[in-house]
Amino acid sequence: MTQPEDIPPDRLDRLLAFLQRAERLKDTLRSGRTAEGRPESVAAHSWSLCLLVLLLEDEIAGADLLQLLRLCLVHDLGEAISGDVPAIHQTTEDDKSARERADLLTLCDGLPEDVTTRLLALWEEYDRGETPEAALAKGLDKIETMVQHVTGTQQPDFDYLWNLGYGVSRTAQTDLLRDLRHRVDAMTRHKAAQPRGGAL
Repeated sequence: MTQPEDIPPDRLDRLLAFLQRAERLKDTLRSGRTAEGRPESVAAHSWSLCLLVLLLEDEIAGADLLQLLRLCLVHDLGEAISGDVPAIHQTTEDDKSARERADLLTLCDGLPEDVTTRLLALWEEYDRGETPEAALAKGLDKIETMVQHVTGTQQPDFDYLWNLGYGVSRTAQTDLLRDLRHRVDAMTRHKAAQPRGGAL
């Protein structure tokens, strides 16, 4: 552990300043809604994804839990700059990956170089989705989103069955992801069959 006298004078100030900038994620909204009908924030989604990882700790014993949590924490950090683009509005013309990488670098401006390098490496590992932890993180990200869709009080015209085609390749990477997908698809079909309420 680094001793206080070994920490550069402005390092902690720069870390705290980054934390303040990243706080924007609490106000960056996603298209899904909470059980009370309030728009979900990106920060809430990231927290829920990390909680899902912790809940599945025994089931993912072969993966590096700490690395998986790191990936989940940083995967949407760039959205603090340009916001979230719902999957139904993403196009092939929009290079989401390049935009989010550039936004993450903007957000990291002012951080100590070693921290920026570490955060960027985590984001890039997640983006590539090639390591076991990144593949799990990407699949669980889709699962968490789908669970939020059926848990939240969505707009009356929300197409719950859209879930059934969402993130199929990402949730087919492991037996665990396939099992979770099967269960969430059943939840989706059940939710879609329920009577719709009035406008929020």
